Amino acid sequence: MSTTETVTQLLLAWGDGDATALDRLLPYVETELRRLAHYHMKRESAGHTLQTTALVNELYLKLVDQRQAKWQNRAHFFAVAAQLMRRILVDYARRQSRGKRGGGAANLALDEAVIMSPEKSGDILSLNEALDRLTKIDPLKARIVELRHFGGLSVEETAEVLKISEVTVMRHWSLAKSWLRREVRG
Repeated sequence: MSTTETVTQLLLAWGDGDATALDRLLPYVETELRRLAHYHMKRESAGHTLQTTALVNELYLKLVDQRQAKWQNRAHFFAVAAQLMRRILVDYARRQSRGKRGGGAANLALDEAVIMSPEKSGDILSLNEALDRLTKIDPLKARIVELRHFGGLSVEETAEVLKISEVTVMRHWSLAKSWLRREVRG
């Protein structure tokens, strides 16, 4: 049985109420969750206060609360993880910037991981606000950004989650990045 099939079976069991399924699932998804968290942390300045392990632990705590989720497959799990990670990152950035109101937000490149340091907390907040505006205009493009940027999903996985073609994902991803860059830069 492939890892993807094992993950899917464990997710289905967890969704059906098997309390031990989550513990059995973690070894299969922990590496990917750590890679995802590391993606967001790798370009941080020395001295940022949130570490990769803390981000994964926070994500794990939020995933445990998803008991009622009806998991479909591995891609669906990572799509939910992407949403939760976005919330964690945004909440952390808000806490970091509470005392820094009134400052101008810096430019943000979507392809860069500029998450978490106090100096950069305005960047994630700007991106989050722009992503919220994009959601109102084009929910599909916003969802693609969330899955690709925050979730680290590949084009193929994003297409699978959204049940659209890979070409459509690429087209929307390109347009969304351009729109968001313009919005964040003002």
